[in-house]
Amino acid sequence: MSGKDFNEFVVVVTGASTGLGRAIAVETASRGAAAVIINYASSAEEAAETARQVEAQGAKAVVVQGDVASDEDCRRIVAAAEPFGRIDALFNNAGVTKFAPNHADLEAVTAEDFLRLYSVNVVGAYQMVRAARTLLEAAPQPGAVVNTSSIAGVAGIGSSVPYAASKGALTTMTLSLARALAPKIRVNAICPGFIDTPWFGKGVGAERAQRMREGAAASTPLKAASSAEDIAGAAVFLAAPASKHITGETLLVDAGTHLNYSPLAMR
Repeated sequence: MSGKDFNEFVVVVTGASTGLGRAIAVETASRGAAAVIINYASSAEEAAETARQVEAQGAKAVVVQGDVASDEDCRRIVAAAEPFGRIDALFNNAGVTKFAPNHADLEAVTAEDFLRLYSVNVVGAYQMVRAARTLLEAAPQPGAVVNTSSIAGVAGIGSSVPYAASKGALTTMTLSLARALAPKIRVNAICPGFIDTPWFGKGVGAERAQRMREGAAASTPLKAASSAEDIAGAAVFLAAPASKHITGETLLVDAGTHLNYSPLAMR
């Protein structure tokens, strides 16, 4: 905890109804944010719970439905921050996948799967930054963008080939935007590994999710299956004043999972 280092910040979190997005929203509120824009695609009831937790920390919560694959929706999400006159931190956390963990089964995914994943995981993040640019530049300190990428995009692992590819693209885009938008906006990314959230259970079923949880705890160097709160601290750090001289960085927050992949050992 870093006290109230988000004092009076205006924060936007996409995909904030559950899991990591909710944890980020609540963490920023607990650190003094004045307002948190909570975006969700379809889980209105869960987004309302995120709002309740944010307001319990003393911040104003604004809930906005929208699919970041739609540029119109991105602009509407950002419009919710306009009354506050600025955006101090934008967390591009919304993401989708297609569960096809046997990467050798090339028939398990389609071109449509690739396009849907890219439209949310990559294009959606781009559209959010584009829509928010003016308000990010209006922040008294450089506005911060934090993209939720994945160790899948670094190591070519994860729920499916298109998911790993989309996260690799998001990581590369982080570099491009960090260069293009400096000095008024900082752009960084986190790369989580397994996160113990309902997202996995919904995708693969409770039994398989439990095996994944146990596998993560056994195989990671830190012997941990990370919770959303474990990862949120790293994401929030990259938007905090403590990271004011960090941009274009990709932070692996995976309990050491990347150490198990030899090409990355000398990264």
